[in-house]
Amino acid sequence: MHLIITDAWLAKSRPVHLSGTKLILAGLAAALALMLVAVGLYHLVFLKGAREGWPVIGTLVKMVVKDEFEQRDRFMRENIDVMAKKVGELQAKVVQLEALTERVSQLAGVPIPASAKAAPGQGGVLIGNRPLSLDELNKTLADLEAVSNTKTDLLTLMESRLFDQKIAKVMLPTAQPVPGSHLGSFFGWRIDPITGRSALHTGLDFQADTGTPILAAAGGVVVVQEYHAAYGNMIEIDHGNSLITRYAHASETFVKKGDLVKRGQKIASVGSTGRSTGPHLHFEVLADGTPQDPQKFLVTGGSVLPPSEAQAKTQAKR
Repeated sequence: MHLIITDAWLAKSRPVHLSGTKLILAGLAAALALMLVAVGLYHLVFLKGAREGWPVIGTLVKMVVKDEFEQRDRFMRENIDVMAKKVGELQAKVVQLEALTERVSQLAGVPIPASAKAAPGQGGVLIGNRPLSLDELNKTLADLEAVSNTKTDLLTLMESRLFDQKIAKVMLPTAQPVPGSHLGSFFGWRIDPITGRSALHTGLDFQADTGTPILAAAGGVVVVQEYHAAYGNMIEIDHGNSLITRYAHASETFVKKGDLVKRGQKIASVGSTGRSTGPHLHFEVLADGTPQDPQKFLVTGGSVLPPSEAQAKTQAKR
C-alpha cells in the first residue's frame, strides 16, 4: 500500500509505503488502542456512575445484580431441594435400620439404651409445603450423623456379643462324635455287661465297626491322650468353662496332648481297648469333673441318636 502525505504550507509531499506485515501491526495497534480507550471509559464513566448512583447506569447495574442474585438463589434452591429429597430417603433408611437394630439386639441379648431408641411416631394431614431452609437441612444432617454414630457403636457391640455367642456354641460338644452310628447304651444306671450288676454308666456308647472315625464333638485343646486300664486308648478335650469331653476304647488315636482341635476333626478310630466287650466309642461329657448326660448337648446341636435294636428292646421293656 502506498500513501502520499502532502504539506499544503510547504508544498511538499512524502510517499509512504506500507507492506502487509506493517498493515497487520498497525491494525493490532489500533485495536489495542480502542481496547484501552474502552477500559478507560468503563472506569471513568460506568464504575463512577454505579458508585454515585447515576440514574441510568444505577438502574442498569441493579437489574444486572438482581438477575445474578435470582439465578444464584434459584440454583441454590434447586440444589437444596435435591439434597432435602436425599435426606428424606436417608431418614427412611434410618427408620428401617432402627427396626433391624432392635431385632438384632434381641437376638444378641444387648439392651438398647433410651438414647438410641427410635423417635416417637409422628404423622397427620399434610397442609402446605414450604421449602426447606439451609439451616434446617444442616440440622437434619447433624441429627442423622448423631444417630448413625450411635447405631454404629451399638451394632459394633452386638457384633462382639454375637461373635462371643458363636464361639461359645462352637466350643459346646453338640456334634455327634460317630455320625450315623447307633447307641448301644444310654447315660444312667444299667446292668454292667461284664459283672452283671447294677452300675452307673457315665456316658453314651456308640456302636460302630473297628476303624470307624471318631470326630471331636467341639473345638478345644487335648489335655489327655493316654492308655487307661478301664477306658483303653483315651482322649480328653478341654472346651473351656470347665467342660471336658472324653473319648474311650479307641483302636488308634491321631492327636496328642496340647493339640488344638476343631469341631468335626478326626481324632481317633473306634476300637475295643480297655474294659470293653466289643468295638464301640464310650463318649462322656464332664462339667467341673461331674459326668453329664451327653444327649442334652447332642440334642441341642440337632443330632438324632437312634438306639440299636437290642437297646430299643431294653428301653421298651422298661
